[in-house]
This record gives sequence, C-alpha cells and structure tokens, in this order.
Amino acid sequence: MSRFVLAALSFAVLLAAASGPLAMRTDAQAPSRAVRHVVVFKYKPEATPAQIQQVTDAFRALASSIPGITGFEDGVNDSPEGKNLGFTHVYLLTFKDAAARDAYLPHPEHKKFGQVLRGSGIFVDAFVVDYAPHQTK
Repeated sequence: MSRFVLAALSFAVLLAAASGPLAMRTDAQAPSRAVRHVVVFKYKPEATPAQIQQVTDAFRALASSIPGITGFEDGVNDSPEGKNLGFTHVYLLTFKDAAARDAYLPHPEHKKFGQVLRGSGIFVDAFVVDYAPHQTK
C-alpha cells in the first residue's frame, strides 16, 4: 500500500473517531424538528371583538389539552400591503415534531374546537400552512 493510501485511511479513521456517532447517523435517527402550524382566519365583518376573543380563547386552550403543542401565538394582521384577502387573524402553533402535529389533527379536542368555530356564526374561511423551520447558524 502506498503512503498516500495509508495517509488517506488514517485521516478517514481520525475523522470518523472525531465525528463519533453523528457520522453514522441515518435519517431515521435524525433529531426531530419542530413544526409550525400557521392558521389564518377570515371572520364576518360584523364579528365583534368579544366573539373573536371567544374563538381565540378556545383555540388557545388546545395548547394545554393536546400533547405535543409547545407554543401558541395569535395576532391580527397589520400589514400595510393590503394583500391579506380579508384574512385577518393569525394563529401560530408550534409542535414538538411532525408526529405531534399529525396526532393533533384528528384529536377529539381539535374536533371540538372545529365545532365551536363553525358554530360561532362569525367564521368565513381559513387557510393553513405547515412548515419545519430551517435552522440558521
């Protein structure tokens, strides 16, 4: 064996030792990533702040009744661009991982919230976007 091949093999062994188990990790072993679940509602123009708050409170309560929800935020659109198409109220749920989000969707408490929302008489429409945020260094 040439010196070059021996040196390359030695370097590879050192690199593997320095990297430890991470060098051998498969995708199945990769750490789970948080998932963001963005829900934006359009309410009827005659919806009162109190009615919207009731819906918001019911939505917020899911964070304490469904496992895997690690965060809940809400807010009202205030973009000056005028491109919200009538969707005004934003709700951001953070899940531990995609499996937690997947368990949330059919969860009985989530289904109950859907009934509250539809029964509120103020709900018009919603759109939903889910994503796993990229990590920056």
